[in-house]
Amino acid sequence: MQAWLNRRWYGPPGSCAALEPLARLYGAAVAVRRRRAGAPRALPVPVIIVGNLTVGGTGKTPLTVWLAQQSSRHGLPAGVISRGYGGRAGGVRVLDAAADWREVGDEPLILARRSGCVTAVGRERTEAARAVIARGAGVVISDDGLQHLRLTRQCTIVVADGARGFGTGRLLPAGPLREPLQRLASADALVIHGASEHPSLRAAAAYFPPHVLRMDLVPGPAVSLASGERRALEAFAGSPVHAVAGIGHPQRFFRELVAHGLEVLEHPFPDHHPLSAAELAFGDARPVLMTEKDAVKCAHLADPRLWFVPVEALFSETDAACLLELLLRTAASFARPPGG
Repeated sequence: MQAWLNRRWYGPPGSCAALEPLARLYGAAVAVRRRRAGAPRALPVPVIIVGNLTVGGTGKTPLTVWLAQQSSRHGLPAGVISRGYGGRAGGVRVLDAAADWREVGDEPLILARRSGCVTAVGRERTEAARAVIARGAGVVISDDGLQHLRLTRQCTIVVADGARGFGTGRLLPAGPLREPLQRLASADALVIHGASEHPSLRAAAAYFPPHVLRMDLVPGPAVSLASGERRALEAFAGSPVHAVAGIGHPQRFFRELVAHGLEVLEHPFPDHHPLSAAELAFGDARPVLMTEKDAVKCAHLADPRLWFVPVEALFSETDAACLLELLLRTAASFARPPGG
């Protein structure tokens, strides 16, 4: 179903025209929800939102890691919060080294490990924010918090996939949008992952916020799940490898491997899919390369065939300086609420 919808959401504009009546109903529900949300709850430190308008992955997690690391490097300890999609933990939970992805979700574990910052998950994002503040966070960075209206915010960064853009530009279920494109105008920055290839990005230009930046995700050496050995991607060239991706846009991962000279046997899975050993048994001894998000769910498999490919956010010098200045300016201009 996800693959079927993606083909139509990111295909020609009329691909899901029959679903437009449902999209209008969804839009009305979004508007009502926003009117009824009430005033956000004040917090004693600034909050930076990293989110997207579309369903599926755009690169929010690496951007959140970059922001958290930069904040901490500049003397402002960051706390990261997330809903913990797919996790079973109730209430708010602060992650530790023994956290299980089944309890807290796959992406929060990456956020905690890669950022080195205190990280908390919870459906009620304001309470998660209070948890990291209580542990010393001087700024809160919320991964995927754009639609969580009760969470206060001093800076909003929207992330879009340059290859898929905003698809048909329609709301769910006629398109991938969780909110209307006009929502972009209230953001502080739009970060586009990769080249701006999709025509919907040009169509939405009238709503772009003041800062429009490009982010590329650069893969590092592959890491063995069994031993921790690191190996350059180019070392896998010369014979086919299996590529596994349970992310929002698996084709981007496959194309990146091909760009490094690999011959790829593609195995796409739904986003957040809990991979099993049986699903990775392809009947041969070829290496299996997967995303870091998938590796979180396969750490218990002591299989020497399995490798994951970590990625890092990369910006031009100009865009990095702009994003860092936005982060630091947000923190410097923050006025603490009464009693904060």
